Amino acid sequence: MSRVEVSWFGALCDDDYEFLGVPEDRLKSSYPHCAEIVLTADRLGYDNILLPSGYALGIDTIAFASAIAPQVEQMQLLTAVRMGEMWVPQLARQLATIDQMLHGRLTINIISSDIPGEKLESEPRYKRTEEWMYVLRELLNGNSISFHGEFLDIDLDPPRVRTASGTCPPFYFGGFSPAAKDTAAQFADVFLTWPDTVAGVRETVNDMRERANAYDRELRYGLRAHVIVRETEAAAIAAAERLVSRLDDDTGEEIRKKSLDTQSAGVARQNQLRAAAGDDWFVEANLWTGVGRARSGAGAAIVGDPDQVKAKLEAYMEAGIEAFILSGYPHAAEAKLFAEMVLPHLDHGKLYERVPV
Repeated sequence: MSRVEVSWFGALCDDDYEFLGVPEDRLKSSYPHCAEIVLTADRLGYDNILLPSGYALGIDTIAFASAIAPQVEQMQLLTAVRMGEMWVPQLARQLATIDQMLHGRLTINIISSDIPGEKLESEPRYKRTEEWMYVLRELLNGNSISFHGEFLDIDLDPPRVRTASGTCPPFYFGGFSPAAKDTAAQFADVFLTWPDTVAGVRETVNDMRERANAYDRELRYGLRAHVIVRETEAAAIAAAERLVSRLDDDTGEEIRKKSLDTQSAGVARQNQLRAAAGDDWFVEANLWTGVGRARSGAGAAIVGDPDQVKAKLEAYMEAGIEAFILSGYPHAAEAKLFAEMVLPHLDHGKLYERVPV
């Protein structure tokens, strides 16, 4: 089995609970709380951590990444940026600065959801994303840009500040509409998929390989999912049931509607999985969709004992996955459990090693 990148989740977006759907002040998104999650993951040996982007929910991603970067000793920061939200030359300068602070350990999660206060149909929204991604990569590679598109019209030299390697950090990108997949095939480095059956993940990877081949490109593939691991399967199932034991359907629907991407094709697939699950919310062995009752995005968890969780991850790896972005509730506590029970038994490391050119 080849090496895999194992990442955790930074919960900047007000998504941390002991009981799903029951907010607690101690778990609200804040600099101290999210810093604890990030530094815990760094100390435990995770390879990367996703710092999500939101508007109504949580704290600012770029500001947080800048503050935490000097304290992170070995881990990468997968910093989410929403295309169109910030003027791209300023974004390039900020990201290059953070990468320097991290000594070349920045990775970038490209987000194409609607900008707060603005609605665009899928195709023009992804067209804007393509233009932003192209120009952002050119500037971070230190190239001058002359670009005249539908959303960007710009002639500019790159900023003096460069990334630590002098090259653009890898772009991680997810999306399931035809426009999203076409954007990924042309401009992304890592295509991220949400939880699905092993067969469903394999189908997605094969589909994206064909799309990328049409542009003479190769992508790498990642899976964003929750995880609940305990010493026994029964204990893991009990932990999953406890997590949703105070959740009612109305509260769950209210939480799901807060997201900016509730109408996306990816969310629709998460809803399908949940509808196909049994009364225990398992849609296949060790894949539990109960967490999706209060999440619009990644709506399933890998649940089981250490051997079962490892086997499930390996099944996804055999389907083409090379990177996992995992999370659990509460995030700091579950990161410790996974690091104790599963992480030491995985051959893991950074997906990309960037060196100065």
